[in-house]
Amino acid sequence: MSQKILVVEDERTLNEAYQMILEQDGYDVHVVFDGKEALEKCKTFEPDVILLDLRMPKMGGIEFLKHYNLKEEHPKVKVIVFSNLDTQGEVDEAYKLGAHKYMLKAWASPKELSQLVANTLEDK
Repeated sequence: MSQKILVVEDERTLNEAYQMILEQDGYDVHVVFDGKEALEKCKTFEPDVILLDLRMPKMGGIEFLKHYNLKEEHPKVKVIVFSNLDTQGEVDEAYKLGAHKYMLKAWASPKELSQLVANTLEDK
């Protein structure tokens, strides 16, 4: 059974690129475009890893993490937060809410993304 990844990213081209890269690695990948869609998707899809953009319309990554409650309700789910902005306050908040790793989107090559997801899954 392949491991499940949820990509939460509002930029359609990045969303599609992440999906393609991760499906090539054999993961079961589902994509949504904001935090509200992610909360809805997680009612029927329990991911192993969530790739979460911090800045999105409707509901951003921090707001999603506040509702998703990683620590108490989903302790086995690993979250990697992505952002184009190196805003330490938001990153710190994401870690407090249970995020496991952080990476600047602009610096993530396909190989780095694959390696980051693989390493995160091994951290269990």
